[in-house]
Amino acid sequence: MSSPLIKYNNTILVLPPAMCGSIGYYALLASHKNVVIDRECRFDKRRKLMHRYDIADVNGRLTLTVPIVKPRIGATWNDAGVSAHGGWWNIHKVALWSAYGRTPFFEYYIDEFMPYLQPRDGIQPESLLDFNLGIDSIIRRIAGIDSNIRYELSAKEYEKLNNGTPTIKDHRNDDFNLATPVEYYQVRAIQHGFIPNLTILDLIFNMGPETPLVLKKIIDKNL
Repeated sequence: MSSPLIKYNNTILVLPPAMCGSIGYYALLASHKNVVIDRECRFDKRRKLMHRYDIADVNGRLTLTVPIVKPRIGATWNDAGVSAHGGWWNIHKVALWSAYGRTPFFEYYIDEFMPYLQPRDGIQPESLLDFNLGIDSIIRRIAGIDSNIRYELSAKEYEKLNNGTPTIKDHRNDDFNLATPVEYYQVRAIQHGFIPNLTILDLIFNMGPETPLVLKKIIDKNL
């Protein structure tokens, strides 16, 4: 039985990899049955969503960054690595606890993400893409996203992208900000009002099992 979030069954959606992607990113992903998260996206230091994400902290919007080992010129994001510089995992861990420790579902879900917030032992640099895709698999399960995911485009699909064929949609350069955000409960709204276009973690920690319902509303209003 198809997921109620899926709106498009006959097109292929092409996305970039993302670290704890935004709510808009996951709403778009969830709305398509067939999705390619393109691991061969060309490395571009201006594309921050591969190693940054926004949360709602005590002072408002806060961007958390995972430092990366930049690959050679002409490489892809598949070649980028996670740096252990600055013990960044401690910064992320403290920030998430500070931002979401009082949300209804933080304690229920945070343990699933903890393996990614531990000291990065072993071979360095760790693959940034593998890191992101590991978190992504947890997020999609919690959010009830049942899209068919692949990580490489075929030669025919590349040709269709270049020809502008309407059955394949290229969103690799989007910012994924929602034109019509859907408000949901945010623990920080009392101080800052509703903050849109945050990481999907904000929705998960605040709304828990109602996350798919919010995504459905977003899809209906924006897609």
